[in-house]
Amino acid sequence: MAEKNFVDYVKICCRSGAGGSGSVHFFRDNMNPKGGPDGGDGGRGGHIILRGNEQLWTLLPLKYRKHVIAQPGVNGSSANKTGPQGKDVILEVPLGTVAKDAETGEVMYEITEDQEEKILVSGGRGGLGNTHFKSSTNQSPRYAQPGEPGKEEWKILELKVLADVGLVGFPNAGKSTLLSVVTAAKPKIASYAFTTLIPNLGIVKYRDHRSFIMADIPGIIEGAHQGRGLGIRFLKHIERNALLLFMISAEAENITETYKILCQELENYNQELMDKPRLLAITKADLLDEELKNLIEEELDLDIPYLFISSVANLGIQELKDRIWSSLNKSF
Repeated sequence: MAEKNFVDYVKICCRSGAGGSGSVHFFRDNMNPKGGPDGGDGGRGGHIILRGNEQLWTLLPLKYRKHVIAQPGVNGSSANKTGPQGKDVILEVPLGTVAKDAETGEVMYEITEDQEEKILVSGGRGGLGNTHFKSSTNQSPRYAQPGEPGKEEWKILELKVLADVGLVGFPNAGKSTLLSVVTAAKPKIASYAFTTLIPNLGIVKYRDHRSFIMADIPGIIEGAHQGRGLGIRFLKHIERNALLLFMISAEAENITETYKILCQELENYNQELMDKPRLLAITKADLLDEELKNLIEEELDLDIPYLFISSVANLGIQELKDRIWSSLNKSF
C-alpha cells in the first residue's frame, strides 16, 4: 500500500436529513363531503451510517469527502399515507474504525465486524399527521406536527489497525524484514530510521492451512507517547493487537534496558497495553555464535519469553510462529 494512500484519520461534517412534516388533510368524496382527518405522517430523515467492510484497509475514500449530506424525509399526504423516508447515506469503513464527536472528543463506538452498521448521525423524526390529534372534543384538528430538523455535526473517524500480532521495536530492529519473510507483504526496507511510515499488514501462513495477521508498526523512539518521532499517531494501532511481539536487535547495547524503554513508552500511552500477551524476538541472531548467545542470555533480566531469530538466515522463524500461535490461542 502506498504511503499516500494510507489514511487513518478523517474529520467530516455530517448533515442528516430533516423529517417530513405531518399532513393536515380531511377525507372528502361524493358521499362524504365532511369526513374526518386523514393526514399522514411525515417520513423520517435520512441517517448517516457507518458500515464495516473487511475489504478496506484505509479511510482514503473519505479523505476528500468533507461534507456528507443525507436526504430529508417527505411530507405526509392524504388517506393516512406516510411520506417516504429520506435515503440513508452509508459510509463504508475498514474494521477497527473508531467514531468520535469532534467537539467533545467522546468516543461513540468502534466498528469491528464485517457488515456491522452503526448510526453516525440520526435523521430527524417525521411529524405526525392531523389524524393523530383527533379527539372527542376536537373532531377536526387543523394542525399537524412538523418534522424534526436534521442534525449537522462534525465527526472524527480514526482507524486502529486490527491484527493478531503487532511488531513493536525501535527503528531498524528488523520488523519490516520479518514481515517480508513470513508474509506476502512487501514493506519498504532500508538501513535508515523511519523507513516504515505506515502500518503494514500481512497474513502469516501457519500449519494445517491456518493463519494469523501480523502488523508492522512504524518504529517507536523514546518520548513517542509525547509525540516525538511518529509519536502517538501510530501508537494507537497497537491497541487493537492481540499479541505484542517486541523486536530488539542483537546489536543493541543493552537488550534488557531497550525492552524496558519500549514498555515504558507503551505504558505511558495506554497502561492497558501492558496487559496484553508479550513475546520478545532478539533479531539478527545470524551475527552471533553460541558463546555470544550465552553471554547475552546471562545478562537478560526479562519477565517475558524470548527467542533468537534471523529473518535473513531463516533462523528460529518456525519456532517463532509456533510460539505466536500458542500464545494467541491461550489469549482467546
